[in-house]
Amino acid sequence: MNICLEIIRSSFITVAREFGLTENNCPSHTAFITMDRLKMQFDDGRPMFLFYQDAVPVGYFSLAKCSDEEWELNNLAVLPKYRHLGIGKAMVDYAISMVKNYGGNKISIGIIEENKTLKIWYMKLGFKNISTRKFEHLPFTVGFMEMNI
Repeated sequence: MNICLEIIRSSFITVAREFGLTENNCPSHTAFITMDRLKMQFDDGRPMFLFYQDAVPVGYFSLAKCSDEEWELNNLAVLPKYRHLGIGKAMVDYAISMVKNYGGNKISIGIIEENKTLKIWYMKLGFKNISTRKFEHLPFTVGFMEMNI
């Protein structure tokens, strides 16, 4: 599980820096995930996946069951050195196939709404904007997206 934590933190720290997020102003951001929190997700029964490139673990994501039909894609992470190689898309495609295997027909995500590059990337993959919400404890707006599969 250590490698999962390393991939998540190393991947999300670039986002945290871009948006000025720190452990002080946004301790719950994925860039600052702890082993305890990751273990809680595992213990909650979330399927977790590593992506390997040439036998090197370079990507990670997990799924959370929302209902029999809907699953949430969480913590999709690609190490910065391996970005722009199609790994993220391959992981989303695999997540979709897993949700179908689990009997689901919808996959949802939550992103930093202000991250326009990421939002456009998910839209190109087929996700649609559903809503946004401002949480008091977060210094950004959360954008919710989903895809019927």
